[in-house]
Amino acid sequence: MTDASTIWPAESLDQKGRRARVSTRFFGAPWAVIGSALAAFAIYVGWRFRADMMIDPGQGLGYALGIAGGVPMLLLLLYSFRKRLRFMRHFGPTRYWFRTHMQFGIIGPVIILYHCNFQVEALNSRVALYCTLLVAGSGLVGRYLYAQIHDGLYGRKASLRELTKQLGASSASLSSRDGFIDDIREQLSELSRQVLTPPDSVWESIYRPVVLGFETRFLYYRLSWMIRRRLIAQSVASPVVAQHRERLTSATQKFLKTHLGHARRVAWFSAYERLFSLWHIIHVPFFIMMLISALVHVLAVHLY
Repeated sequence: MTDASTIWPAESLDQKGRRARVSTRFFGAPWAVIGSALAAFAIYVGWRFRADMMIDPGQGLGYALGIAGGVPMLLLLLYSFRKRLRFMRHFGPTRYWFRTHMQFGIIGPVIILYHCNFQVEALNSRVALYCTLLVAGSGLVGRYLYAQIHDGLYGRKASLRELTKQLGASSASLSSRDGFIDDIREQLSELSRQVLTPPDSVWESIYRPVVLGFETRFLYYRLSWMIRRRLIAQSVASPVVAQHRERLTSATQKFLKTHLGHARRVAWFSAYERLFSLWHIIHVPFFIMMLISALVHVLAVHLY
């Protein structure tokens, strides 16, 4: 009898790597977690004691903070220049520029909040501040989406082709099974075809992984129960099956988790990639609005 570990892969490399990446995918690198926590703390302290600081945006410390916060927001353009200008392609890897881009996108708005002492009066100041916060919030959303389609926040982009190849490999391993598993193979193959079919709309790309999450988990318990019943039935007639039944059941369940996990990841990858493309279309106009509003604010302050 074939050893269970050769029939059902106990754990794929994807599963092992996924555990190591879980904190990066949802929280970012450790320095990013610390930086975000410090930024949140600085905002809380500034808001809590805004009445005691008495910062005047037009002079002294307040004016200096306006310059200190505006410069990082202006330097956000460097990341776009690094990606698009030919002569800057040799100025270091893009991931480092992106890291700096994200840092400036957090540091700048925090300093701007202190510059205005967490309150605005003039219309041009209000518009400039809201546009800055809009860009910062949009950047956090984009950072999350970016992390979902990359191996780590600053690693190489995970391709859908690699994920679908893993899904196909786990499906192919089913072909080596005996006849009693044929209907299970058909169900998993049908699931693979469903996942690999490109969504027709943005809405479908969003709700498909959600629905698929429930379906695959229900399918896992149903197929596990089916396989356990069949192995119990075969163990009555086969001493070899009876001897290895528990090991076969455990290996089968691990295989099902691997296969269904690949299916869910492919579906979510497609959704996040579509959402990230849409986010980029929205984020750029937000950034342009911020630059224009900031320019108008600076001119208004110095001319009037």
